[in-house]
Amino acid sequence: MNDKSAAYLSSNVRKIETDTSQQRLVQMLKTALGVQIIALLEEPAVVELMLNPDGHLWVDRLGTGRADTGYKILPADAQRVIELVASSTGAICSSDIPMVSAELPVSGHRFQGILPPVTSTPVFTIRKKALMVFNLADYVKKGIMTESQREKIIEAVHHKKNILIVGGTGSGKTTLANAVLNEVASTQERCIIIEDTLELQCTAPDTVFLRARDHVPMNDLLKATMRLRPDRIIVGEVRGPEALTLLKAWNTGHPGGVATVHANSAHGGLTRLEQLIQEAIPTPQKALIAEAVNLVVFIERYRHSRRIKEITEVIGFEKGQYVLQSI
Repeated sequence: MNDKSAAYLSSNVRKIETDTSQQRLVQMLKTALGVQIIALLEEPAVVELMLNPDGHLWVDRLGTGRADTGYKILPADAQRVIELVASSTGAICSSDIPMVSAELPVSGHRFQGILPPVTSTPVFTIRKKALMVFNLADYVKKGIMTESQREKIIEAVHHKKNILIVGGTGSGKTTLANAVLNEVASTQERCIIIEDTLELQCTAPDTVFLRARDHVPMNDLLKATMRLRPDRIIVGEVRGPEALTLLKAWNTGHPGGVATVHANSAHGGLTRLEQLIQEAIPTPQKALIAEAVNLVVFIERYRHSRRIKEITEVIGFEKGQYVLQSI
């Protein structure tokens, strides 16, 4: 056997060993989660599972909201789940490193686990990844937005306006962003999508997905994106100084982008961008924000569902204030 054949064989053996190890880990994780959690994750209406320190498992369902499942999980079982999820990413979760943020193997559901001493007993949440993409017409049918709101968003997409989607945790920002991207896909333009957790979906044939890592921050990916010939730049969630790079990109020949940000109102979304920009430079760059962001869509939890609370058009910036027009 020559050196090339030996290297090829060795590479295949390592791949088989890695695949087998991953399969074993997935099976161990399924066993640790148990049939009750697996069954809940398979329910289409379930959005999120939450384990509290008292061992009670809570569930958030579309249409009915949050409720105690009646199931209790022992601390040792919860700790095993957290450690296995950490192991699936090649990390270690222990009392010295008591937190892990990851995606569950195979499903891609978002996982956050925390161990003592940060909490009294192990806790975790599992946020399900959207398995189907709603379009904007579905939002109208479900009463989440009005027909006039849908038309305004569609108009913004096709006129290449930059759209900022705003809301609190669990308000449905990502799901709404996917609905907007469903409309973006109809433009047949080249989309570059950047996120740190794989949640966005786009059916446009010319799409590139980039994922931020600890050693490759979102800001670096945004700078690299400028050389990837994007027509539209989409960011899953703006959380830090990359806000400045994104707005500059939107403002310099790459309009029609979409991004989400945590805030409690449309105006609050603009203020939040100011704060994030100040992580990069001292001045908040209000004029830049007013020029780059064209439409702000604020979605909120409403009873056991969601609703578009307001859509605001950013007209400009005068006398130190944003000029806004509520739709």
